[in-house]
Amino acid sequence: MPLVAGVDSSTSGCKVEVRDVETGALVGSGRAPHPPTTPPRSEQHPDDWWAAFETAAGQAGVFGANRPAAIAVAAQQHGLVVLGGDGEVLRPAKLWNDTESASDSAALVRELGAERWALACGSVPLASFTITKLRWLRRNEPATFARMARVLLPHDWMTHRLTGDYTSDRGDASGTGWWSPAEERYRFDLLQLVDAEVAWDAALPHVLAPTDRSGQWADTGAVVAAGTGDNMATALGLGLGPGDLALSLGTSGAAFVVTTTPTADPTGAVAGFADATGRYLPLVCTLNATKVTDTVARLLAVSTAELDHLAMTAPAGAGGLVLVPHLDGERTPNRPHASGRLSGLRSDTSREQLARAAFEGVVCNLLAAAERLPAHEGRILLTGGGARSGAYRRIVADLTGRPVQVADAEELVALGAAVQAAAVHSGSSFDDVASAWDLGRGRTIDPDPTVDATAVRAAFAGAVAS
Repeated sequence: MPLVAGVDSSTSGCKVEVRDVETGALVGSGRAPHPPTTPPRSEQHPDDWWAAFETAAGQAGVFGANRPAAIAVAAQQHGLVVLGGDGEVLRPAKLWNDTESASDSAALVRELGAERWALACGSVPLASFTITKLRWLRRNEPATFARMARVLLPHDWMTHRLTGDYTSDRGDASGTGWWSPAEERYRFDLLQLVDAEVAWDAALPHVLAPTDRSGQWADTGAVVAAGTGDNMATALGLGLGPGDLALSLGTSGAAFVVTTTPTADPTGAVAGFADATGRYLPLVCTLNATKVTDTVARLLAVSTAELDHLAMTAPAGAGGLVLVPHLDGERTPNRPHASGRLSGLRSDTSREQLARAAFEGVVCNLLAAAERLPAHEGRILLTGGGARSGAYRRIVADLTGRPVQVADAEELVALGAAVQAAAVHSGSSFDDVASAWDLGRGRTIDPDPTVDATAVRAAFAGAVAS
């Protein structure tokens, strides 16, 4: 029974899953934490990622009974790892949620213009993008920048530790701000905006095709796949196909679709990523999702489960109460200094209505962001911690007016990495692996036809605009 391993090296920790290559059945798993971070400076040393991986892999039996034939690493996007001439890590990695490069982002956009950035690399570089962190490094730590011989992403570095080679993949590379999904190549002219003297072609990893092999892991003999970014791995774990829409409800929210053509949004709202299969993965983010309902639960002095029950007992539309959930600023729409707002508050407003308004506000906000994406007439799949909430499930179905699938699998990033490893090991297509593993299966929530979704969403849009 050949086995494959998928690795999720996230901001919070490392998870490893070992699965049967033919059926996708889970045969072993492990996890270990990463050091916590405190934005606006959010940094971790890559050695801590490797230590967590070894612990999680040991728990999963990777070095013993569950030795895999192939392995793939998916990791947090956008992080900056810089190496010296001997391959040594020069400083802790700046992560995606490190915002110290906000002024560098603004300077880069001013220099080229938002529309030209979108056309060049599919996205307008926000502070999360790697190119802004590279400019920050040159400006703030010139001595380290001068010693830099290699520039990698977190998953690139983890894959390098497995194989000794320097490789990347198109999905993760598309979040750097210097790789073009439309042209399938590095845009060295964009990097020259950071420094025109660096030999960038020698500093960057080779971008592999979706089913290329990065090398071999000497410790186990496993073939090492290209790996990818966490959002791309999530799409693989869901078996997402063209036209399907994924809605992820965690502390923040995300919506993404698979397309067959690249996108370029000059407003910067849509990140025009590539995916891990040869297609594309345009994505929008919201900063405020389940942390909004967590906050309302705290204010009402109830548990999140109790808040869920309160919301389910209130009618759609919350009696005219609308909560604009921009508690800590918002990314989509771009309102970095915004705060939350209640409208329609009356003397007879109930706790149930407030609970319902909180859930509806989060869902309306994410659906408004998703409207910026290319057409998505396929399935709607709900993921993230919020997918376990009955209120979120019901409200997403009601306000989209379409059936919503809630995936059974919870560790979608590790699952998606295992899918990539299986495709590389077996030579099968990603779609064939998705079919054999029955990816995306789960409970379907049908919309309530009596809910006036148009009225609820219009009331929300009016509250945001006021």
